[in-house]
Amino acid sequence: MKAIWKNTLIAESDDIVMVEGNHYFPASALNRAFVQFSNHRSSCPWKGQASYYSLMVDGDLNPDCVWYYPDPKPEAAAIRDRVAFWKGVQVSE
Repeated sequence: MKAIWKNTLIAESDDIVMVEGNHYFPASALNRAFVQFSNHRSSCPWKGQASYYSLMVDGDLNPDCVWYYPDPKPEAAAIRDRVAFWKGVQVSE
């Protein structure tokens, strides 16, 4: 699977975990050259608190489009050390 934004490869891996229709890539597959820190947080009743990254590609910012659970609840242990995408990041084979 590949995650692409603005024709740029953001992440690539065959080790994908699907949860609620989202593809979770290993965090190590994320191309950190395009990643920026974000203070944004959200909460899921069964997964826990999500943290976010933004992407910067060719001077364009896509805020809070990568999320991860740094300390997921036990029910969501399968997504520990994984990232998922939204807000225009295309995930495909």
